[in-house]
Amino acid sequence: MATSTPSAQVKTIVFACEAGMGSSLMGVNALKKKLKKAGVQVQVVHVPARGIPADAQVVVVHRGLAKVARERAPQAVVVAFTHFLNDPAFDALVRAFVDGADIVQTD
Repeated sequence: MATSTPSAQVKTIVFACEAGMGSSLMGVNALKKKLKKAGVQVQVVHVPARGIPADAQVVVVHRGLAKVARERAPQAVVVAFTHFLNDPAFDALVRAFVDGADIVQTD
């Protein structure tokens, strides 16, 4: 299980959710907006938690689905959040890209 990965090596962020509707879509759009505003060019894909690709590098997921994300992509760095909008985990993720720092797994 990875605990961090260099942001410079990440080309795609997987935003996983339970069903792919409603609040998770708002979370995806909020993250994309923050990344764009910061000038970060990385793809964000929205998938159900059970559809997380096994080769995912970084998975952003609600805390309630973090275990599923870790099972689906054990080598991925899992960034868990609590709130679909304005969660500090989103800001930390964007900051890692801007600063060229490692993306660190959260519990």
